[in-house]
This record gives sequence, C-alpha cells and structure tokens, in this order.
Amino acid sequence: MSSEFDNSEFVDSDVLTTARPVARPVTMSDPATSRPPSREELDLKVSDAQQQLAELKRRQDELERARADLEESRRRRVELQTGREEMLHHLARGLVLLEEAELKSRRDAEQMAKSLTGLRESLAKVQAVNEDSWTADNYNVELTRALTAIENARMEWNGARLKWSVLDGALASSSSSPDTGPAKIQGHFFGAQSFPELCRLGFALTWPVAVAVLLGSVLLLLFKK
Repeated sequence: MSSEFDNSEFVDSDVLTTARPVARPVTMSDPATSRPPSREELDLKVSDAQQQLAELKRRQDELERARADLEESRRRRVELQTGREEMLHHLARGLVLLEEAELKSRRDAEQMAKSLTGLRESLAKVQAVNEDSWTADNYNVELTRALTAIENARMEWNGARLKWSVLDGALASSSSSPDTGPAKIQGHFFGAQSFPELCRLGFALTWPVAVAVLLGSVLLLLFKK
C-alpha cells in the first residue's frame, strides 16, 4: 500500500496556480459610472464640439481658398493655351495676307510706274506736234507722223484706263460740265424771284397779249357795224 501524502514532497506551485484560478469576489457596480453627465461635463463636451467645428470650418475655408487658387490657375492656363493658339492662327494668316497684299502693291506700283512713263512719253510726242513748222513739201510726212503719235497716245491712254480705274473717274469728272441750258437758267432765274415779283413779271409778259386781243375785238365790232 502507498504511504500517506507527505508535505515534504515536491509540489510545483505554478502548476497549482494555473490549474486552479482563484475566483474573484463579486462586488456591486460603482454607482458613479452609471450616473447621467453633469452640466459641467455637458458644457465641456459642447465646448469641445464647438472647437472641432471651428477647426473644421477653418480647414474648409483653407480648402475653399486652395480650390479657388487652383481654379484660377486652371482658368489662366486655359486662357494661355487658347489665346496662344488663337494669336498664332491670326498672326500667321495676317502675315500671309499682308505679304500677298504687299507683293500685289509692288506689282501695281511697277505697272503704274510703267503707265506713267508711257503717258509722259505720249504727252511729250503729242505736244511736239507743231503744225506751224510744216511746209508744203513735208506736209504729208508730218501729218502721218502726227496721226501716228496721236494714235499711239490713244492706245497708251486706253491701256492705262483698262489698268487703272482712277483714270475713268478723272475722265468723268473732267468731261462733266455744269448744266447751262435754258431750263437750268430758267430754273435759277425763277427760283431766285419772290412771289410778288413773279406776279409783276407775269403781268408784264401777258398785258401786250391782252391789249392785242382787246384791240382785235374792238376792230371786229366796228367792221360788223
């Protein structure tokens, strides 16, 4: 038979401790943890909430300013891009148009210079025609030479008129003269007179006719008697 349990034998206290946990005594809950918050606590929470709201508002304002700055930067960048493309198009097209206009103006200037030279030469040749220096011997030759100069001048003038429309305007203005016909003179004459003067003029023009008619009637009555 086994001997009785001896306290002097080795016993591991850690094993006994983990194997048999000590049960804690059940105590009543603390009444301070279940009570409603006091006014001071509520004021503190309200103050904390207000501080958080103020911080959020500040952050929101900062974000709004940052967004506005970004929007402005984006708008200016778009404006730069569109303006650059627009001006590149306009400037390139403008240069092409002006270069073409300049080239055309140069050609016109050259052609006008040639026309001026031709007109000056033709004018000098026509002015050189002097009939007083003609004699019976050279009459036909000088006449033929003068007609040739005039015909060449006419051809030069017509060619210049076809090229330069300003010559047609100058020709029209030089050929037009003020109207001095009878109707124009009569209109100016009667338009300058007043109504009483016109009445007196009419009477002066018609009284001889009235007198002649009256005399004719008297003579007719006498012959009938």
